[in-house]
Amino acid sequence: MRTLSLFEEERLTLPKSIELSVESLRHYGSLYKHWVVSFSGGKDSSATVTLIADLIKKGSILEPESLTILYADTRQELPPLHAAALGILEELRQRGFDARVVQPELDHRFFVYMLGRGVPPPSNTFRWCTPKLKLMSIERELEALRQERGEKFLMLTGVRIGESAARDQRIAVSCTKDGGECGQGWFQHTSSEAVSDILAPILHWRVCHVWDWLLQADLELGFPTFEIARIYGQEVSDGEEPLNARTGCIGCPLVERDAALERIIRQPQWTYLAPLQKLRPLYWEIRKPQYRLRKHGEFKKDGSLASKQNRLGPLHIEARLQILEQVLQIQDEVSRQARLNVI
Repeated sequence: MRTLSLFEEERLTLPKSIELSVESLRHYGSLYKHWVVSFSGGKDSSATVTLIADLIKKGSILEPESLTILYADTRQELPPLHAAALGILEELRQRGFDARVVQPELDHRFFVYMLGRGVPPPSNTFRWCTPKLKLMSIERELEALRQERGEKFLMLTGVRIGESAARDQRIAVSCTKDGGECGQGWFQHTSSEAVSDILAPILHWRVCHVWDWLLQADLELGFPTFEIARIYGQEVSDGEEPLNARTGCIGCPLVERDAALERIIRQPQWTYLAPLQKLRPLYWEIRKPQYRLRKHGEFKKDGSLASKQNRLGPLHIEARLQILEQVLQIQDEVSRQARLNVI
């Protein structure tokens, strides 16, 4: 057996990663009567929720007094991912877990917010989609659960190191502040009045561990997770960039390339979704100034400008109607292609 040098460390295996997750869940989970799992339908949260369900059923960790799984259905998920998420929820319900679907209020849904209120499509400098479509609905349900339980609970998330540089920096700062060890799960303690404290039990998992677990959860445990691995790029062909499909939203305007959608439409059963590729260029186009109203400058009592003159405002009504017409055309094209696929 080769001896590691001072500059090397033993790479974590999936069993060792699971062992560390179990230690984390046993320690922090024992401090709370009630747990909530935040489930988005993506690869990391799918690995998290199926792992916790399996560990509880095997008796590896003690089941809390209540465990609630919350799926944030943004109505923007790619159809295969949405179908897989609903399948996982149904399997969890059959195993006796409380699995719920939460959706954004109608006024905050993607097309209503964009075409009804005239808010431009989300961008990396104005990323309104995540709070409006996901966070607000989750927070609303969490507040209700907090009132129902009468005490703070433990929120379990699929946050994992290596998903983005910005997230890794936030994790590093948090661990430095509370002296936590990332290998034991990233734990965030909040005030006593807060809804929950937060634990990320798979924070230390490598991405290959996530793929391996999703395949194992499907083949050995009966969860429909194999499709998630295929969509997110676990299987790639020669010359293709691996593991780069992080988004699960249709036509996400925040990415340069929608790798997940590209992979999906190469699968025969999903080729009818190809027209959805027209959405992202449409969102980029309508960010341009000619599609937006301009706000006139406001003046103070002394006559000086109180705000910038000609500041860009919401999408004008003609642009909204034009966009709506194009979106409906794409919808009709998808429906036609789907009927041909069935025939």
